[in-house]
Amino acid sequence: MSFIQRTLINAVIFIAVNGLFPNLFHVENLWYAFIAALVMGVLNAIVKPILVIIALPITFMTLGIFYLVINGFILQLTATIVGNGFAFQNFGAAFIVALIVSGVNLIITDYMTNRG
Repeated sequence: MSFIQRTLINAVIFIAVNGLFPNLFHVENLWYAFIAALVMGVLNAIVKPILVIIALPITFMTLGIFYLVINGFILQLTATIVGNGFAFQNFGAAFIVALIVSGVNLIITDYMTNRG
């Protein structure tokens, strides 16, 4: 799946999750969702590999569950960079959204790779 496809899918996921959890997560409009998806993609490519290497011992000790905390941190960092149009109530909200985004991306990526 290309970067643009994944970015568009993440933007749609952000809008959908905003509709499901309006008190925990705020997305101003579709453009903020798209910008946040772009920023998240760049952070996933540059910052996340460094964090994964640094957190490898604790990720190993928690049997990979700490990787989800890293995903939540990346989303919280994305919200900090994007600004007020994309915000979380707290880190727990970022963690929940990270779980949902990861799950939906897993399903869509599996569908896209097995459809042909």
